[in-house]
Amino acid sequence: MDVFSRTFLPAAAEAGVAIATVSRHMPILRRCVEPDDATVLVTRCVSPDRPLAGDFLLLLTYRRLVITQETRVLHRLRLHLNANLRHLSDVTWSPDLRSAAVDIAATAVDGVRERFRMRLAEPEQVWHFDGMLKHVFRERRTPAAIPAAA
Repeated sequence: MDVFSRTFLPAAAEAGVAIATVSRHMPILRRCVEPDDATVLVTRCVSPDRPLAGDFLLLLTYRRLVITQETRVLHRLRLHLNANLRHLSDVTWSPDLRSAAVDIAATAVDGVRERFRMRLAEPEQVWHFDGMLKHVFRERRTPAAIPAAA
């Protein structure tokens, strides 16, 4: 079993994503992610910019951000975003304890600003998701200290 398979299901279960949802989206996600890439976060989300667009599933690994969309009426699936993290700019997020949600936004290579709201089951999950996003987008992006030349 590859790294992606070992880490994807526990991350989905941690976020409370139903196994039926995971099964529907898995073929699309599998095509976008390398087998050795570990899953950090899997969660359902909505787009505040497109409230009638249906539900989205967000997958964050240490290398990629993949978002799939399921249409509201016909429940058709499509790939919405498949981006290498190095190609995203101005990634921001804001935790909201009152509504148990985390809003995330990023600008893709094509200049389109993508915004999504992750609704969480428990307010305590807000800080956990915030910590995971911080780990991927801030701590892992910090360049190592360059030793001074002697």
